[in-house]
Amino acid sequence: MRILFVSAEVAPFAKVGGMADVVGALPAVLKRMGHDVRIFMPYYGFLPDKITIPKEPVWSGSAMFEDFTVFETVLSQGDVPLYLFQHSTFSPRHIYGGENEDWRFTFFANGAAEFCWNYWKPDIVHCHDWHTGMIPVWMHQSPDISSVFTIHNLGYQGPWRWRLEQMTWCPWYMQGHNTLAAAVQFADQVNTVSPTYAQQIQTTAYGETLEGLMSFISGKLVGILNGIDVQSFDPKTDKYVTQNYSVTSLDKRRANKIALQEELGLEVNSGAFVVGMIARLVEQKGLDLVIQVLERFMAYTDAQFVLLGTGDRYYETQLWQIASKFNGRMSTQLLYNPSLSRRVYAGADAFLMPSRYEPCGISQMLALRYGCVPIVRRTGGLVDTVVHHDPNEQTGTGYCFDRYEPLDLYTCMIRAWEGFHYHDAWQALQQRGMKVDFSWAKSAKEYNEMYQQILGLPSKAVS
Repeated sequence: MRILFVSAEVAPFAKVGGMADVVGALPAVLKRMGHDVRIFMPYYGFLPDKITIPKEPVWSGSAMFEDFTVFETVLSQGDVPLYLFQHSTFSPRHIYGGENEDWRFTFFANGAAEFCWNYWKPDIVHCHDWHTGMIPVWMHQSPDISSVFTIHNLGYQGPWRWRLEQMTWCPWYMQGHNTLAAAVQFADQVNTVSPTYAQQIQTTAYGETLEGLMSFISGKLVGILNGIDVQSFDPKTDKYVTQNYSVTSLDKRRANKIALQEELGLEVNSGAFVVGMIARLVEQKGLDLVIQVLERFMAYTDAQFVLLGTGDRYYETQLWQIASKFNGRMSTQLLYNPSLSRRVYAGADAFLMPSRYEPCGISQMLALRYGCVPIVRRTGGLVDTVVHHDPNEQTGTGYCFDRYEPLDLYTCMIRAWEGFHYHDAWQALQQRGMKVDFSWAKSAKEYNEMYQQILGLPSKAVS
């Protein structure tokens, strides 16, 4: 099969959320299965700093009364061809933001459609989030090109219909009051990035006003859990951590805790319970709950807390102020630092992720991989990846709570702190989490089956 991934983000070159990780890893696995897989993304102004790009484009086109060029390079992992959509609107050194965001990504989607029609025709064009939402609408008139639309976050739905009509061509048959609503109606298959989230978006609590539409298209809506890059994120070989270790040598992990404490100015104490949190500082990630309970948790316990991330100024300020009250016990790192994030996974004892909603989540899987026990709310992909720890039966991989309430989060954190003091049981909990297989192999097989179903091909076993 010829498959073209179209996305605003591709790890490791342009990353804001989990979508980048999916598009950066899944195509390489599919290519190893024998498919001709390629990726189409914007040519952001910062890309020449990260990747070698030829000076000459491979193709030039026009869309929305604007000329553009396309450059071809390669995604280093798996040698997947990577096409870069070049236009001055993407020259600034940022991915999102700006008053023209709706125009620039609608233009990008239009350019991708022209690319499919005139340069490289795929059997399936795999679109990701609202930035590519018009492509399934336009491909409706091309029966020889099928489309898949992946919802990474239903909270972002793109321009309204009236705005689309101002910017681009909206076919007479188009239905839907905004970009995402149109996309899910015209895509041949729609999927979310976890099975639980596929069910949740059909309810009022998680449907973002589209629950009726999601129920209506439920016959072509599936949930496929994301994977992680187990080659790159491996505590046995990770070059960014102080001491490598494995599931059978967890005692070596203590050196990473001490190194993390020294690096962030925390009191060096290998016996302290260190909680890490790596997140975009936005409402979705449960920051309002954290702010309500963190001071009480720190006052009641002798724990240490590490925060890494950026986001809304309100949350940044609140967390910075809390950190100032617990000098030597709390570190607030308001920045994006991939290498430091690995050291947090390898050095912290527990990983906090109390999301209001979570389509899939990558961080909790990475935490489990590094023996960092998750503390999560049971929602979306967190339900599918973290099993609540039962100390009596010695089962489960993390600590979970259900209601989105401060008391529930506080209680869950206290239980984790108490559990940490039972060394043998805690180490067994870490080992169970590290043994869970979150590789892309299983997910890629499910995507492969979905592609075959769309094209009417017989299902084949793949290795």
